[in-house]
Amino acid sequence: MSARPSLLEVEELHAFYGKSHILQGVSFRVEEGEIVSLLGRNGAGRSTTVKAIMGEVPPQGRIRFKGRDIAGLPPHRIARLGLGYVPENRDIFPGLTVRQNLELGIKDPRRQGRWTVADMFKLFPNLEARADVPGGVLSGGEQQMLTMCRTLMGDPALVMIDEPTEGLAPLVVEQVARLLDEIARRGVAILLVEQKLTIALRISRRLYVMGHGRVVFEGTPASLRADPALRREWLEV
Repeated sequence: MSARPSLLEVEELHAFYGKSHILQGVSFRVEEGEIVSLLGRNGAGRSTTVKAIMGEVPPQGRIRFKGRDIAGLPPHRIARLGLGYVPENRDIFPGLTVRQNLELGIKDPRRQGRWTVADMFKLFPNLEARADVPGGVLSGGEQQMLTMCRTLMGDPALVMIDEPTEGLAPLVVEQVARLLDEIARRGVAILLVEQKLTIALRISRRLYVMGHGRVVFEGTPASLRADPALRREWLEV
């Protein structure tokens, strides 16, 4: 009997911006319900990796999600297969209210998913307080929460989150960390691109460190903590 395939399998992924060879044979996997972090300095290729998986950058290589080849599919088809993506740029609809932004995330209104608008308001009471306010007037932290919550409303099996705590106040960072814990508690896998090592070490089951467009380390949080030389070479500024 063959082993069950991983939820997401990436093999020998290459990607280019013009003539620049950004990803140079990236391989990794994410299992069902697992939190995996992609770490590395700015420019290592982490954001390009998730954009290539999502079809926003043309990929070369093998990308399988739920056992299906998705390399080269358009982003909307990939999303409908159950792969969520929270980009770094907080891509909300500024003219729509918070509630309308959340409702737009629902992919199939006939089916009850893991998440409801009430869930989001319970997790983030400040979003509930501003439910009927246009998204464009929210703070940066509130927009980040709204983007993550809208993606979850589509009930993904795996959500890729790019730098969710970038530029946020410490209190908001802690709220985001609690949301990541809750996502995992409900059985949703997470591929997290994150600069803050403390959060990644706290919530991840496994970590990949990228450098110069390649994976240079794969292991557990404990193994990364135990390797100061690797952290100095590939992570610390």
